[in-house]
Amino acid sequence: MARKVRDATMDTRQARTKLAVRGPCHWRTIERGAHLGYRRLRAQPGTWWGRFYIGDREYAVEPLGIADDRSDADGVQVLSYDQAVETVREKRKQRAHEAAGITGPYTVKLALDDYLAWLDDKGKSGYDARKRADAHILPQFGDTEVARLTTKEIHEWHVSLAKHAPRLRTKAGEKQNHRKREDADTEEWRRRRRASANRTLTILKAALNRAWRNGKVPSDAAWRRVEPFEAVDAARVRYLSVAEAQRLINASPPDFRVLVQAALLTGCRYGELIRLTISNYNPDGGTLHIRQSKSGKPRHVVLTDVGQEFFASLCAGQPGSRLMLLKANGEPWKAAHQARPLAAACENARILPAVNFHALRHSWASHAVMNGVPLMVVAKNLGHSDTRMVEKHYGHLSSSFVADAIRAGAPHFGITSAGNVAVLKQSAR
Repeated sequence: MARKVRDATMDTRQARTKLAVRGPCHWRTIERGAHLGYRRLRAQPGTWWGRFYIGDREYAVEPLGIADDRSDADGVQVLSYDQAVETVREKRKQRAHEAAGITGPYTVKLALDDYLAWLDDKGKSGYDARKRADAHILPQFGDTEVARLTTKEIHEWHVSLAKHAPRLRTKAGEKQNHRKREDADTEEWRRRRRASANRTLTILKAALNRAWRNGKVPSDAAWRRVEPFEAVDAARVRYLSVAEAQRLINASPPDFRVLVQAALLTGCRYGELIRLTISNYNPDGGTLHIRQSKSGKPRHVVLTDVGQEFFASLCAGQPGSRLMLLKANGEPWKAAHQARPLAAACENARILPAVNFHALRHSWASHAVMNGVPLMVVAKNLGHSDTRMVEKHYGHLSSSFVADAIRAGAPHFGITSAGNVAVLKQSAR
């Protein structure tokens, strides 16, 4: 693109009288790649011009109308400064649509459709994005033209999401049900709702940013200015103790029990497990091949000796194309099929508060870290590209050199127990 434009002041009649009378226009940047020009004439009112970057350091210039130097603007032939600016933006948007092959307004729904299709093409999981788009984004912005979105309406929508109670599964056509929470006024409830609102905002921004990068909208300023809630992602990771995990296994029906055991032995996500086929188990390497993961990158999950025995028994004598984990009736597990049997198993096992299926992944990672497995090894088995997420959620569980150094060398100041009661330590069994 050519050198930066030196903006001229032209927003009032008085300011325009101070500009030089000349053939070339005085230019002012409206948005990246779009400029408003004013040509001052000696014996007649000046004229407005638009200039648009078309690539390879070249611009297209076109007349917009007469300036309101000597008569009031009518919005058609005679334009005020504000009307000229809006005309430049409209023409910039029209050019972007024509370049992208778009006929009609490019709406938020179209942007989300393009984004979800891109996730599918890259092999990334779009399940959460689709659910949040259908529940929270499309009802509010689905028919809104992306170029007409404002920072104010996106901000207000984001704030309102954090104030709504979580949604419950509701029959089609009925009024949406919401979860009733006794702790709705607590700080933890607010943190969770704000964290959920941030995740929905991230999906909206991702779709709009992709549309902007592909040239389908002229500017990303409206949503770039909307900031997420801060300090809301420090959730306490819920994991099961060994005793709780054993109770959960025993309380599960046979087909679901196999699914729970597979999760506890691998740390895999529910969606990864239900897609496993017999051929994904490698008895020679003692690994599971996860072909499709949340990140879109395949990985090999290393199994313990117990894990190898477990999966070897599942795969014995089965054809390679068969799904590894099936229901008792032979049907495959589908999205959200795990919720009800897990809730019932938690109730029967007296696990309070009840956990979701993802807590089984947390349980594998937490116990691996507490048993001294290096964070990078845990991260690789979980499918993370680095240790940042593992350090964030499980780093405090590791017997790191920091904890050892503090306990060995921190000052004691001669402080003894506050009372005379001695605590008896229970021996490990």
